Amino acid sequence: MKRLSRFLACALALVLAASAVRAAEWTEDYAGALAQAKKEHKMVLLNFTGSDWCPWCQRIDKEVLDTQKFKDFADQNLILVRLDYPREHPQADAIKAQNASLQDKYGIEAFPMLIVLSPTGKVVFTQEGYKPGGPEAFLAQFPKPAS
Repeated sequence: MKRLSRFLACALALVLAASAVRAAEWTEDYAGALAQAKKEHKMVLLNFTGSDWCPWCQRIDKEVLDTQKFKDFADQNLILVRLDYPREHPQADAIKAQNASLQDKYGIEAFPMLIVLSPTGKVVFTQEGYKPGGPEAFLAQFPKPAS
């Protein structure tokens, strides 16, 4: 009986850990993210980045987007979409085409560029470039989540 209890406790811990890992995951699927945001009444964060060549993109990832404070906020309020423009890492042709189209749509001329969309797809906030201050500074300027 003790073994079964330990096994169940371990299984529960793994399930909880797996759900925590899924929290604040990034997708490359723009259309799917918009549909999910509408369904869940969440905003969409578009992160236009040059992940393998842009030092400011890497810095905003490290100092803001990869922090637990941001991930906790995102889990409750956001669908996260990473739109990457790598120079070295391979990327599927469909993703390249989607990202090029979105770069044109949103007039992206510099990286990083963060754009927040309402659940209906309307732009509600933009941040061009890196801004110091970590997740606190970023979240302080963030639009209030829709109720």
